[in-house]
Amino acid sequence: MVEFTTEPFELDTFPAHAVAAREAVDAAGLDVSVGPFGTGAEGEAEQVLAAVTKLLRETLDAGATRISVQVSVLGEEGGTA
Repeated sequence: MVEFTTEPFELDTFPAHAVAAREAVDAAGLDVSVGPFGTGAEGEAEQVLAAVTKLLRETLDAGATRISVQVSVLGEEGGTA
């Protein structure tokens, strides 16, 4: 599982870097959930790691000044191992 937030924040619109991040996890086929403080995405380890690499590159290219990323290994019932 990966959880991420991109900055700078914009309240009136979705900045290009936020769109790029969402597109990266969608393209990887991950199960995505958007929350008030960030976005989470779950999938197989290789899918998640590939998505993180693409997310970092593409959001920086799209103008992100900070990207916070947390990667967790989930146990069999969805909790962290």
